[in-house]
Amino acid sequence: MTFKNLKAALAVSALLASGGAAADFGVGVKAGTLGLGVEGRWDPAVPWFDVRVGLNSYEYDTSGDQAGIDYDGTLALDNYYLTGNFKFPLSPFRFTVGAYSNGNELQLLSQDTNGGSYVIGGIPFDAGNIGSLRSTTSFGSTAPYAGFGFDFELFGKAGLNLDFGVLWQGAPTVSLEATNWENLSPAEQAILGAAMEIERAELEDEMSDFKAWPVLSLAFVYNF
Repeated sequence: MTFKNLKAALAVSALLASGGAAADFGVGVKAGTLGLGVEGRWDPAVPWFDVRVGLNSYEYDTSGDQAGIDYDGTLALDNYYLTGNFKFPLSPFRFTVGAYSNGNELQLLSQDTNGGSYVIGGIPFDAGNIGSLRSTTSFGSTAPYAGFGFDFELFGKAGLNLDFGVLWQGAPTVSLEATNWENLSPAEQAILGAAMEIERAELEDEMSDFKAWPVLSLAFVYNF
Protein backbone atom coordinates (compact mmCIF):
# COMPACT_ATOMS: atom_id res chain seq x y z
CA MET A 1 0.00 0.00 0.00
CA THR A 2 1.34 3.43 -0.95
CA PHE A 3 1.60 6.28 1.57
CA LYS A 4 -1.25 8.02 -0.22
CA ASN A 5 -3.50 4.98 0.13
CA LEU A 6 -2.49 4.59 3.77
CA LYS A 7 -3.68 8.15 4.41
CA ALA A 8 -6.96 7.36 2.67
CA ALA A 9 -7.47 4.21 4.75
CA LEU A 10 -6.89 6.23 7.91
CA ALA A 11 -9.41 8.78 6.69
CA VAL A 12 -11.99 6.02 6.20
CA SER A 13 -11.35 4.73 9.72
CA ALA A 14 -11.62 8.23 11.20
CA LEU A 15 -14.90 8.86 9.44
CA LEU A 16 -16.38 5.63 10.73
CA ALA A 17 -15.17 6.25 14.26
CA SER A 18 -16.64 9.76 14.33
CA GLY A 19 -19.92 8.68 12.80
CA GLY A 20 -20.63 5.58 14.81
CA ALA A 21 -21.83 7.28 17.97
CA ALA A 22 -24.23 9.75 16.37
CA ALA A 23 -25.48 8.27 13.12
CA ASP A 24 -25.59 5.18 10.93
CA PHE A 25 -22.44 4.13 9.13
CA GLY A 26 -21.28 1.30 6.91
CA VAL A 27 -18.31 -0.26 5.19
CA GLY A 28 -17.95 -1.98 1.86
CA VAL A 29 -15.63 -3.51 -0.69
CA LYS A 30 -15.99 -2.66 -4.35
CA ALA A 31 -14.74 -3.42 -7.83
CA GLY A 32 -15.10 -1.48 -11.05
CA THR A 33 -13.44 0.56 -13.76
CA LEU A 34 -11.30 2.36 -11.15
CA GLY A 35 -9.97 -0.91 -9.72
CA LEU A 36 -10.55 -2.67 -6.41
CA GLY A 37 -11.42 -0.59 -3.39
CA VAL A 38 -12.85 -0.09 0.06
CA GLU A 39 -15.42 2.50 1.10
CA GLY A 40 -16.84 3.95 4.29
CA ARG A 41 -20.27 5.60 4.51
CA TRP A 42 -21.56 7.99 7.17
CA ASP A 43 -25.14 9.27 7.54
CA PRO A 44 -25.07 12.67 9.29
CA ALA A 45 -28.17 14.29 10.76
CA VAL A 46 -29.30 15.45 7.31
CA PRO A 47 -32.32 13.78 5.67
CA TRP A 48 -31.67 11.82 2.48
CA PHE A 49 -27.95 12.54 2.43
CA ASP A 50 -24.74 10.67 3.24
CA VAL A 51 -20.97 11.13 2.93
CA ARG A 52 -18.61 8.46 1.58
CA VAL A 53 -14.84 8.14 1.51
CA GLY A 54 -12.76 5.41 -0.06
CA LEU A 55 -9.82 4.35 -2.12
CA ASN A 56 -9.26 2.33 -5.30
CA SER A 57 -6.12 0.68 -6.65
CA TYR A 58 -5.28 -1.79 -9.42
CA GLU A 59 -2.70 -2.46 -12.15
CA TYR A 60 -3.75 -3.79 -15.53
CA ASP A 61 -1.26 -4.93 -18.19
CA THR A 62 -2.04 -4.24 -21.82
CA SER A 63 -0.34 -3.90 -25.21
CA GLY A 64 -1.04 -2.26 -28.53
CA ASP A 65 -0.25 0.43 -31.05
CA GLN A 66 -0.03 3.99 -29.80
CA ALA A 67 0.80 6.77 -32.28
CA GLY A 68 2.22 4.19 -34.70
CA ILE A 69 4.51 2.35 -32.24
CA ASP A 70 3.82 -0.96 -30.51
CA TYR A 71 4.02 -0.74 -26.71
CA ASP A 72 3.62 -2.96 -23.69
CA GLY A 73 1.76 -0.97 -21.10
CA THR A 74 0.57 -0.89 -17.52
CA LEU A 75 -2.56 0.99 -16.52
CA ALA A 76 -1.85 1.90 -12.90
CA LEU A 77 -5.06 2.97 -11.13
CA ASP A 78 -4.53 4.72 -7.79
CA ASN A 79 -7.02 7.17 -6.27
CA TYR A 80 -9.00 8.07 -3.17
CA TYR A 81 -12.12 10.15 -2.85
CA LEU A 82 -14.79 12.00 -0.89
CA THR A 83 -18.37 12.16 -2.16
CA GLY A 84 -21.73 13.55 -1.11
CA ASN A 85 -24.79 11.47 -1.99
CA PHE A 86 -28.31 12.88 -2.37
CA LYS A 87 -30.92 10.15 -2.01
CA PHE A 88 -34.52 10.04 -3.18
CA PRO A 89 -37.14 9.23 -0.52
CA LEU A 90 -38.47 5.67 -0.64
CA SER A 91 -36.16 4.84 -3.54
CA PRO A 92 -32.72 3.23 -3.98
CA PHE A 93 -31.77 5.96 -6.47
CA ARG A 94 -29.27 8.73 -5.61
CA PHE A 95 -27.12 11.45 -7.18
CA THR A 96 -23.42 11.58 -6.31
CA VAL A 97 -20.89 14.41 -6.57
CA GLY A 98 -17.39 14.53 -5.20
CA ALA A 99 -13.66 14.90 -5.69
CA TYR A 100 -10.88 12.37 -6.26
CA SER A 101 -7.20 12.56 -5.48
CA ASN A 102 -6.13 11.12 -8.80
CA GLY A 103 -2.93 9.14 -9.29
CA ASN A 104 -4.00 7.21 -12.39
CA GLU A 105 -1.19 6.64 -14.90
CA LEU A 106 -0.53 4.78 -18.14
CA GLN A 107 3.07 3.55 -18.34
CA LEU A 108 4.35 2.42 -21.77
CA LEU A 109 7.52 0.65 -22.94
CA SER A 110 8.09 -0.02 -26.62
CA GLN A 111 8.13 -3.64 -27.71
CA ASP A 112 11.36 -5.30 -28.90
CA THR A 113 11.76 -4.80 -32.65
CA ASN A 114 14.40 -7.56 -32.96
CA GLY A 115 17.00 -5.22 -34.40
CA GLY A 116 14.53 -3.31 -36.52
CA SER A 117 13.58 0.34 -36.42
CA TYR A 118 11.04 2.77 -34.99
CA VAL A 119 9.30 5.43 -37.02
CA ILE A 120 9.31 8.40 -34.64
CA GLY A 121 7.71 11.63 -35.75
CA GLY A 122 7.69 10.29 -39.32
CA ILE A 123 11.45 9.51 -39.31
CA PRO A 124 12.88 5.95 -39.10
CA PHE A 125 15.45 5.33 -36.34
CA ASP A 126 17.53 2.22 -35.68
CA ALA A 127 16.20 0.54 -32.51
CA GLY A 128 19.65 -0.76 -31.59
CA ASN A 129 20.96 2.79 -31.58
CA ILE A 130 18.28 4.61 -29.59
CA GLY A 131 17.18 1.73 -27.34
CA SER A 132 13.57 1.47 -26.16
CA LEU A 133 10.98 4.21 -25.88
CA ARG A 134 9.41 4.84 -22.47
CA SER A 135 6.33 6.97 -21.85
CA THR A 136 4.21 7.94 -18.84
CA THR A 137 0.77 9.56 -19.09
CA SER A 138 -0.64 11.26 -16.00
CA PHE A 139 -3.58 13.55 -15.31
CA GLY A 140 -4.62 16.28 -12.90
CA SER A 141 -3.95 15.43 -9.26
CA THR A 142 -7.52 16.41 -8.29
CA ALA A 143 -10.47 15.32 -10.39
CA PRO A 144 -14.19 16.15 -9.97
CA TYR A 145 -16.74 13.35 -10.13
CA ALA A 146 -20.45 13.30 -10.93
CA GLY A 147 -22.78 10.35 -11.31
CA PHE A 148 -25.72 8.42 -9.97
CA GLY A 149 -26.23 5.14 -8.22
CA PHE A 150 -28.55 2.64 -6.57
CA ASP A 151 -28.32 1.32 -3.01
CA PHE A 152 -30.10 -1.96 -2.28
CA GLU A 153 -30.32 -3.17 1.31
CA LEU A 154 -31.56 -6.35 2.98
CA PHE A 155 -33.04 -5.83 6.47
CA GLY A 156 -31.15 -2.53 6.64
CA LYS A 157 -27.81 -4.31 6.98
CA ALA A 158 -26.11 -6.12 4.07
CA GLY A 159 -26.58 -4.76 0.60
CA LEU A 160 -25.31 -3.87 -2.86
CA ASN A 161 -24.36 -0.47 -4.25
CA LEU A 162 -24.16 0.30 -7.96
CA ASP A 163 -22.42 3.42 -9.26
CA PHE A 164 -22.39 5.00 -12.72
CA GLY A 165 -20.59 8.23 -13.46
CA VAL A 166 -17.71 10.17 -15.00
CA LEU A 167 -14.38 11.12 -13.43
CA TRP A 168 -13.08 14.26 -15.16
CA GLN A 169 -9.31 13.69 -15.19
CA GLY A 170 -8.57 16.65 -17.41
CA ALA A 171 -5.92 17.06 -20.11
CA PRO A 172 -3.15 14.44 -20.02
CA THR A 173 0.52 15.13 -19.40
CA VAL A 174 2.70 12.81 -21.51
CA SER A 175 6.44 12.19 -21.25
CA LEU A 176 8.53 10.30 -23.83
CA GLU A 177 12.20 9.29 -23.62
CA ALA A 178 14.70 6.97 -25.31
CA THR A 179 16.64 4.64 -23.01
CA ASN A 180 19.92 5.11 -24.96
CA TRP A 181 19.65 8.90 -25.08
CA GLU A 182 22.84 9.50 -23.11
CA ASN A 183 24.87 7.36 -25.55
CA LEU A 184 23.91 9.43 -28.61
CA SER A 185 26.03 12.21 -30.08
CA PRO A 186 24.77 15.82 -29.79
CA ALA A 187 23.80 15.78 -33.47
CA GLU A 188 21.85 12.54 -33.04
CA GLN A 189 20.17 13.90 -29.93
CA ALA A 190 19.06 17.03 -31.80
CA ILE A 191 17.46 15.01 -34.61
CA LEU A 192 15.88 12.45 -32.29
CA GLY A 193 14.70 15.09 -29.83
CA ALA A 194 12.75 16.98 -32.50
CA ALA A 195 11.20 13.75 -33.78
CA MET A 196 10.29 12.60 -30.26
CA GLU A 197 8.50 15.88 -29.53
CA ILE A 198 6.29 15.27 -32.59
CA GLU A 199 5.70 11.70 -31.41
CA ARG A 200 4.99 12.85 -27.85
CA ALA A 201 2.38 15.35 -29.11
CA GLU A 202 0.69 12.55 -31.11
CA LEU A 203 0.64 10.36 -27.99
CA GLU A 204 -0.81 13.22 -25.96
CA ASP A 205 -3.56 13.68 -28.53
CA GLU A 206 -4.46 9.97 -28.31
CA MET A 207 -4.35 9.99 -24.50
CA SER A 208 -6.83 12.89 -24.42
CA ASP A 209 -9.51 10.24 -24.98
CA PHE A 210 -9.05 9.34 -21.30
CA LYS A 211 -9.65 12.80 -19.83
CA ALA A 212 -13.24 11.76 -19.05
CA TRP A 213 -12.96 8.36 -17.35
CA PRO A 214 -16.18 6.29 -17.23
CA VAL A 215 -16.93 4.94 -13.76
CA LEU A 216 -18.90 1.75 -13.17
CA SER A 217 -18.64 -0.12 -9.89
CA LEU A 218 -20.36 -2.72 -7.73
CA ALA A 219 -19.92 -2.70 -3.96
CA PHE A 220 -20.86 -5.20 -1.25
CA VAL A 221 -21.68 -3.28 1.92
CA TYR A 222 -22.55 -3.85 5.56
CA ASN A 223 -24.40 -1.18 7.53
CA PHE A 224 -24.04 -0.78 11.30
